Amino acid sequence: MSARATMKSASAQPVRRAPIIGVLLGALVLLLAGCSALKLGYGQAPGFMFRWIDGYIAVNDAQELRTREALRDWFAWHRREQLPDYAELLARARRDVAGDTTPERVCALWRDVKGLIGPAVERAAPAVGEILVTLSPAQIAQIERRNVERNAEYRDEHMQADPVKRRRAAAKRAVKRAEMLYGDLDAGQRELVAKLLADSPYDVEQFYAERERRQQDALQTIRTLVATRATPADAAAAVKAYAQRAERSPREAYRRQAERVADYNCAFAATLHNRTTPAQRETAARKLKRSEDDLRALAGEPA
Repeated sequence: MSARATMKSASAQPVRRAPIIGVLLGALVLLLAGCSALKLGYGQAPGFMFRWIDGYIAVNDAQELRTREALRDWFAWHRREQLPDYAELLARARRDVAGDTTPERVCALWRDVKGLIGPAVERAAPAVGEILVTLSPAQIAQIERRNVERNAEYRDEHMQADPVKRRRAAAKRAVKRAEMLYGDLDAGQRELVAKLLADSPYDVEQFYAERERRQQDALQTIRTLVATRATPADAAAAVKAYAQRAERSPREAYRRQAERVADYNCAFAATLHNRTTPAQRETAARKLKRSEDDLRALAGEPA
């Protein structure tokens, strides 16, 4: 047994996994989701993301070297090229949070955030494709097993048979997300969250079907790359094509529903924000400023 295998066996821990094609993009969400130790977390992100990938496919020695190199390169690029943009978006949100807002303004901010994903995919695609081509049948089978495990977890958390429990769980998640920004919500605000969620067009069964479609699409993409021994250019193109299908589903019914949910989410966020107190808005502004300053420091810019 190699030294790496010995160390891996001794330190293995259960952790949440993400599909390998989307793993670099997942880092953006994890790192920009209100973490109070953003600078520390960002510095450790390449190692964390490697463990995430390794837990998903159990990389071999050659894959480990390439994966670690790819993660270092991608995060160096992201730090240099995209952190200043994220800092500007946080600064904009911080200015907006002082007053009331509208669904249109919320959606505009979200569109600008999503606009950064395309360049991130473009940058990651060559390395991701290069690694995917080297996956073995056993590694692909492990991805399938992980998908089954994660889908079972998702159903437990989001698809309770009792509709009352399902609504309560959804409200609890929404309140938790809001409190990451504003601090504690009062009873009236929690009641508002529950009322707004009752009117949501979100269909968890529709979303779950799309989740499974993306997983099967990813597996088929990987199998094709491996079977055809795809060139680096073809592999990168396949990764980018998959990302486009994940962003814009080929299922028309899902696309229509996703558009309704996106509009609803903007209205939800605006309505809840407009019910926050001056103290809560001040808390939100402080948190946004702290994250903005951290991002500027990481990017080497003055706060």
